Amino acid sequence: MKATVSDIARNCGLSTATVDRVLNNRPGASAANRQRVMEAAKQLGYLPVADQVTLPSRPANLEFFLPIGSNAFMQDLARHIEDYASRLPLVASCRIHSLAGISPNALQSAVENLSLRANGVGVIAIDHPRTRNILRDIVEAGIRLVTLVSDIPAAPRSAYVGIDNRVAGRTAALLMGRFLGGREGHLAMVVGSRSYRGHEEREMGFRSVLGEEFPNLTVTSAVEINDEPDASYAETMKALHNEPELLGIYCVGAGRSGVAKAIREARPNRKPVFICHDLTKETRGYLVDDLADVVIDQNARLIAEQSVIRLLGSIASSAPYLTRKFIEPRLIFRENVPVQ
Repeated sequence: MKATVSDIARNCGLSTATVDRVLNNRPGASAANRQRVMEAAKQLGYLPVADQVTLPSRPANLEFFLPIGSNAFMQDLARHIEDYASRLPLVASCRIHSLAGISPNALQSAVENLSLRANGVGVIAIDHPRTRNILRDIVEAGIRLVTLVSDIPAAPRSAYVGIDNRVAGRTAALLMGRFLGGREGHLAMVVGSRSYRGHEEREMGFRSVLGEEFPNLTVTSAVEINDEPDASYAETMKALHNEPELLGIYCVGAGRSGVAKAIREARPNRKPVFICHDLTKETRGYLVDDLADVVIDQNARLIAEQSVIRLLGSIASSAPYLTRKFIEPRLIFRENVPVQ
C-alpha cells in the first residue's frame, strides 16, 4: 500500500499542509522542513525513482533552450528530448525553444517566452557573464536548471548532463597519435566556437596529450569557424593546399561536413586522419565512405533522457545540486556503427 501525505506528515512531525507545499514545490516551507519531508517521502517509498534519481510526486512542465540551427546533433538531441518526455507520465509538458544563435542576446530573447508554469529548464549556452546572469534569474524565480553538452559551472545549475569534454579531447589526441604510429608532421584543428566551454575544454585536452605523448605531431592550423560548414570547408581546403602532407584533422565541434567535403574534393595523395564528434546520419556516411576514421559520440539519445530525468530529480530534491555523473562517450569506427 502506497504511503500518503498523512503518513509522511506523521513520520517527519510536520503538518499535512507543509508536506503538500514541499511535495508540490510551492513556497512557504523552510529549507530544514523541506529536507525532513523529502527524507520521509523517500523512506516511505512515496516518490517514484528512475536511474536512482528520485522524481517529483506530480507532473512537471519542462522547457529546453537549444541552439539547433542546421546542426544535425542538436536536431537529434531535440527530437530525442521530445520523444522521451512524451512517454513519461511525470512530464506534463515539454517545450523546445530553438535559439537564434549562441550569443547571450539570443538566449535572453528566447527566455522572454518562458512559460510561467515552467518547473525546470535545460540549456545549451556559452559560458559568459550575461549568460550566467540570465540563468541566475531563472533559478531565483524558483525554476530548476540543468546545463547540457557544454557546462557553465558558475551558473546555479542543479546538474550538468554530458560528457567530460576535456577527456574527449584527450581521447581524440590519443587516437590521432596511435593512428599515425610515430610519424612526424603537422595537424589541423577546426574549432566550432571557443565561446562554448565544451569546445575550449576539448581543444585543451587535445593539445595537452599531444605535448605529453606525441611531440612529433604539431598543430599548425587551428581555426574557429563558429559552427559554419562553409567556413570549415574553406579553412580545410586552405590547410590541405598549404600542407600537402598534412597528417591529420581534428574537428572539435560542428563544421565536420565542411571538412569531409574538402577532403573528398581535394583528394590528397594520402588522406589525413580525420577525427570528429557526434554520430549523426552524415557522420555515419563519413565512416562508411572512409572519410572519417573515428567519431567520438556523446550519445544524443542518452543525453536527452538524462536531461529530462535530472530535471525531474532536481524538482523533487531539496538539495541545490544532484550527484555529478558524466555520460560515457562512445568510439565509433566503420566496423561498429550502431543501428539507428
